[in-house]
Amino acid sequence: MSTLEWAAQLAVIALLGATLPMALRLERALRALRADRAALEAGAAGMGEASRQADAALARLREGAQSACREVNARLAAAEAIRDDLRYLLERGEAMADRLEGAVQQARPLATPPAAPAGPRSEAERELARALGLRS
Repeated sequence: MSTLEWAAQLAVIALLGATLPMALRLERALRALRADRAALEAGAAGMGEASRQADAALARLREGAQSACREVNARLAAAEAIRDDLRYLLERGEAMADRLEGAVQQARPLATPPAAPAGPRSEAERELARALGLRS
């Protein structure tokens, strides 16, 4: 072997020695990337499961909301019927009150006020009137 061949061989050995630490560093980075990939895949699978659970919960929520809406509509229909009944009773009550008031007003002139007593007749009645604050 000639000197030139020896020099080329030494250069190749030096370059291989320099690339060895870089290759080790690259291998560690690839190992970490593979571990991160597994974690990423696990995260994606977890995200998919969470999405399915959210869809199921949303379906249950929608079903519950529809059920509540039907119940509210049924109660509203019943309340409207009661409201109509109350309105009818109120109208009848007002009509009866108007008739009663008219009858009372017609009967007032017929009623004569009772005559006021002339005064207490006995000493006990006068004392009672004084105690009650009435004039004797």
